[in-house]
Amino acid sequence: LRQAQKMEAVGQLTGGIAHDFNNMLAVVIGSLDLLQRRGEHSPQSQRYIEAAMDGARRSASLTQRLLAFSRQQPLKPESLDANKLMADTSELLRHSIGGNIQLETVLAGGLWRIHADPNQLVTALLNLAVNARDAMPDGGRLTIETQNSHLDESYAASNFGVAPGQYVLIAVTDTGQGMSPDVIAKAYDPFFTTKAVGKGTGLGLSQVYGFIKQSHGHVKIYSEPGQGTTVKVYLPRLFGADVDRPEQPEAPRRDVGQSGELILVVEDEEAVRRFSTDALQMLGYRIIEADSGEAALRLLEAHPDVALLFTDVIMPGMNGARLAEAARKHRPDLKVLFTTGYTRNAVVHNGVLDADVDLLGKPFSVDQLAEKIRLVLDR
Repeated sequence: LRQAQKMEAVGQLTGGIAHDFNNMLAVVIGSLDLLQRRGEHSPQSQRYIEAAMDGARRSASLTQRLLAFSRQQPLKPESLDANKLMADTSELLRHSIGGNIQLETVLAGGLWRIHADPNQLVTALLNLAVNARDAMPDGGRLTIETQNSHLDESYAASNFGVAPGQYVLIAVTDTGQGMSPDVIAKAYDPFFTTKAVGKGTGLGLSQVYGFIKQSHGHVKIYSEPGQGTTVKVYLPRLFGADVDRPEQPEAPRRDVGQSGELILVVEDEEAVRRFSTDALQMLGYRIIEADSGEAALRLLEAHPDVALLFTDVIMPGMNGARLAEAARKHRPDLKVLFTTGYTRNAVVHNGVLDADVDLLGKPFSVDQLAEKIRLVLDR
């Protein structure tokens, strides 16, 4: 219980920090992106821009890991066959662990389906594989197994926060150095690492923990010094979904802004709003802007030709979700795209993005903005 309370408190703190950093990084990455697109730069200036962009992107990756740990990242779960996902990911895993480590997969027949975000599950497996690689500097064997599993009342009672029931187990086992009980107790803590300085952020297992908990699963570490490590990931069995949804064909892409659509940008952070409006104008759209939900509603009334509402989720007073709801009472056909550094359950509930909600996470590049805006407008 104390461990769960500690993780919850640290998660709330890291989530708030990540939100503030994402707003700042949105300005940095966006401004650098716009600068790169404006005219020629000397080789030296271009190097400076690229170095700054690389640092900003690495910072954005760090905040994404913090959001994963704090269970505040929006997930897009779908019906998954873990065996197929493993088969599709095995080449990527082999590339990540290097040539001196043998990868073995033991995939159970008749495996139940799960309901999880495939991209985040692949990221979790990569984090576990990289941790295993680092624990085997002289080479070894990495084994990934899948099987159906039942966690009974006794197991649930001895592991706080675990619901008894049917799960799909993905076990990742290495033949590396192993961990002591003291290290296992701290393994999920953000920024805790036993690696040398510069060799790791200490966020890999934290990210795995946050994602699995957000997916209503369970993760358990078994290890002894010198005897290797097994990390067991349990994801709940999905009932009533025996087949995947058919894949939707991609809609043909149109040139951005070719129709000169009018977009209303709503953002309380002035610097973020300025980047968004500059980027959209460069892409060929007409723009009006507001710094609050209340001001946005007045502009919508005055401009019935607004084609899309591009709004931040977290704002003082009326948040983005309430703004969209109020706007659609008068304009049911209005297209809406949300953006946020994290969600606080405004458009995400129980870790899952609400149905029919389009979301662009901060920070974003001009290309990402262009693609998402066009996708929503053309739907």
